[in-house]
Amino acid sequence: MSSSADLEQLAEIELQKEEEEEGSCVTDGPSAPPVSTPSLDPSHPYYDVARHGIIQVSGDDHYGRKLIVFSSCCLPPSHQLNHRRLLEYLKFTLDQYVEMDYILVYFHYGLRSSNKPSLKWLREAYGEFDRKYKKNLKALYVVHPTNFIRIVWNLFKPLISHKFGRKLTYVNYLAELREHLNYGQLFIPPEVLRHDEELRATQKGGPPPSVKTPPPRPPLPTQQFGVSLQYIREKNREAVIPPVMTQTVTYLKEKGLRTEGLFRRSARVQLIKEVQKLYNLGKPVNFKQIGDVHVPAVILKTFIRELPEPLLTFRVYSQVQELLHVESSLRVTRCKQIVESLPEHNFIVAKYLLCFLHQVSQESIINKMSPSNLACVFGVNLVWPRHGSISLTALTPINIFAELLIEHFHTVFGSRCPPAQVMP
Repeated sequence: MSSSADLEQLAEIELQKEEEEEGSCVTDGPSAPPVSTPSLDPSHPYYDVARHGIIQVSGDDHYGRKLIVFSSCCLPPSHQLNHRRLLEYLKFTLDQYVEMDYILVYFHYGLRSSNKPSLKWLREAYGEFDRKYKKNLKALYVVHPTNFIRIVWNLFKPLISHKFGRKLTYVNYLAELREHLNYGQLFIPPEVLRHDEELRATQKGGPPPSVKTPPPRPPLPTQQFGVSLQYIREKNREAVIPPVMTQTVTYLKEKGLRTEGLFRRSARVQLIKEVQKLYNLGKPVNFKQIGDVHVPAVILKTFIRELPEPLLTFRVYSQVQELLHVESSLRVTRCKQIVESLPEHNFIVAKYLLCFLHQVSQESIINKMSPSNLACVFGVNLVWPRHGSISLTALTPINIFAELLIEHFHTVFGSRCPPAQVMP
C-alpha cells in the first residue's frame, strides 16, 4: 500500500505529465475572468478572490438544489492568489446556502502546477468544512477527471466518510451533466467548453453525444412543466393561475407555513419525477397522501424554474441588475415600477406567488424563512438572462430584488389589482 508521501509525489508527477500532454495549449498566466462576472464592487469583502470568477452560483438543479461551481481554469498563478483567502471566500459563499440542500460542480480542467493549491492546503480545507457544510451537500460532480484527481481521492480516502464518498460522481463529458442538472443555468467557462469539444473530437469509435440541446418534442395537451403560461392557460379552460401553482400553494398554506426550512430542503428525486409525470399526463396528485410538505415545495420551485421564459420575463433582467445603482430608499419604488411593467398575465401569476411567499415570511420566527432566505431560494427562479447563466456577482441584485418583492409585497403589488379569485 502506498504511503501518503508516495501518493503526494505520484500526484505531482501525474499533474506534470498531464500538462506536458496538453503541450502548447497550457499557459502559465491567469485565465481571463468569466465574461459574466460584471461590475464586481471593489468594496466586496473578498474582491481580491471574487474578481477571478473561480466560484459561481448557477441557479438550481432539476430538484431545486442550489448549484455552486468551482472552476480550476480561473485560478491565477499561486503567487497571485492567497489560498487562505480562497478558502475563506469559499466558506463565505457556502455559508449563504448550507442551510439548504446544495450541489457542488468542480471543473478540473485548467488545474496546473503553477496555480494548484498545495495538498496540505486541501487537507486543511477539508478539515475546516465541518458537518454543517457536508450534511446538506447532496452531490459533488467532478467534471473531466484525470489520474491526478483519482490519486488525490485515494490520498484523502482515510479522511473521508463512506457516506460522503457516495456523493462523488465523475463526469467525463459535459453532455453527461444534462442527466443531473439544469444545464442551461450552469456557468461553464469557455476554456472548459473548448476542452470538452477537444475530448469528444479525439474519442475513438466516434464522439459521445453532442452537448447541443436535442430537438424538443411537441408538448402533451396536458403538459404542465416546461411550457409557457399561455399554453397552460389555453389547455386548462383559461385558468389564470396554473393548476400546479394553485394545488401546491393551497396545500402548503394548510400544512407547510410553520415547517422549518420550507423550500430549503429537497425531496426524493424519484418521487419528484413521479409527481411531475402525473401532472404532465393530466392525472390527479394527492399531496395529503404523499404526506411530505417538501414535495409540493420542490414541485412549486421546479414548475417556476422550468418555464421557458422566467415568470418576471427576460426583459426585466437588465433592470434588476441596475438595482444596485438605485439609492436604497428608492429601491421599493423602483421594484414597483418594474413589476407594474409586466404583461398582465405574468403580473397576476407573480402577484399570486409573491403573496404566498410573503405569507410564508410572516411565519419566519418558526419556519426560519425570512424574506432574505426566501429570496436566496426563489430569486434565480424568478428572473434569469436570455443567454448564458447567472454569475455570482449578478446574483446579488437578483436576491435584493426578490427580497424587496417579498418583504414589501403590499406596496409593490398593491395598486394594480388582479381579479380577487386568483389571490391565494
